[in-house]
Amino acid sequence: MHARRFFDAPAGSFFLFGPRGTGKSTWLRRHFEDARHLDLLDPPTRRSLEARPERLEEIAGAEPKGSTIILDEVQLVPELLPVVHRLIEAEGAWRFVLSSSSARKLKRSGVDLLAGRAVHRSMHPFMAAELGAAFALDQALTLGMVPLVVDADDPGDTLASYASLYLDQEVRAEGLVRRIGDFARFLEVVSFSHAAQLNVAEVARECAVGRKTVESWIGVLEDLLLSFRVPVFTRRARRAVVAHPKLYLFDTGVFRSLRPAGPLDRPAEIDGAALEGLVAQHLRAWLDYSRLAAKLHYFRTRAGSEVDFVVYGPDTFFAIEVKNARNLRRRDLKPLLAFVDDYPECRPLLLYRGEPMAIEGIPCRPVEEFLQGLRPGEAPKHLG
Repeated sequence: MHARRFFDAPAGSFFLFGPRGTGKSTWLRRHFEDARHLDLLDPPTRRSLEARPERLEEIAGAEPKGSTIILDEVQLVPELLPVVHRLIEAEGAWRFVLSSSSARKLKRSGVDLLAGRAVHRSMHPFMAAELGAAFALDQALTLGMVPLVVDADDPGDTLASYASLYLDQEVRAEGLVRRIGDFARFLEVVSFSHAAQLNVAEVARECAVGRKTVESWIGVLEDLLLSFRVPVFTRRARRAVVAHPKLYLFDTGVFRSLRPAGPLDRPAEIDGAALEGLVAQHLRAWLDYSRLAAKLHYFRTRAGSEVDFVVYGPDTFFAIEVKNARNLRRRDLKPLLAFVDDYPECRPLLLYRGEPMAIEGIPCRPVEEFLQGLRPGEAPKHLG
């Protein structure tokens, strides 16, 4: 599928971060057809540059000044970063594009050497508007929006192998975790925290490991770009709010593939977490691609009143509640109404599976319509 991606490259050198399968390499090859492309997943290329990182200077010297050089999966040879730094600072410098599906090795190996010389950008799973008419909500909730999966001949099989891809190629290969079996169990346990408050102590008990171990494993997930946390909105709070952030896996399909399900599980509970996660990953991509200063939060009081998403920034303030339901009752809007009472400047929106309507002044819209209309650089529909 040749979906038009919303990602736009900056003018100079840049890092392009994103989990495996989000289409970084495909995008780079299409948009930099004349660039010198060095794929570090290719064993001979990787071995050559690992053995002698300064060879990159010789490779660059064969290219015209000002041309683009791509280092795909640069985290595999982080020793190249000092060389890249020197070449960027050279007179008539080359432009470097450094893709990476893991921030862990780069953080430990001097990525700050390029601070100010190469900006950081991210590529996310597909947004609904990128797929256009090909977007189907039920399919997205089951298989997710990772391009590797969406474009596969057998999306179900590809999704099922996605977690093992990371275990084998990232976690095991880089020695990020000593006990790979325990980490695999952790992935299952932490999937229950998707779209929920993150309680590290509870996850540690379920995994039968120490709290510090779980904290380090969550750090591994974040460094591999497989999860993200959403902090609680506390600005000018009139009511006591909780302290724990919410955790989301980066793609709802990956959540589905990791989340065990059995006779005691309620399908509606899993479906609700999947729908909330799908909205979360779209809002995150929209904020990132729009280059907005606004941040994604959620709101929850200690009394239990919760609003799923609060987007707040210099010129942005809106709150979104997500309901996996086709019919609404007034009590479904109670948290949003209370939030608007506390923050009258906020623009509220409720997303659900039914028809467009308004209840007590709050617009209630089909979630599929909202996602399809969410485009970087444009205000979300019904919130503009």
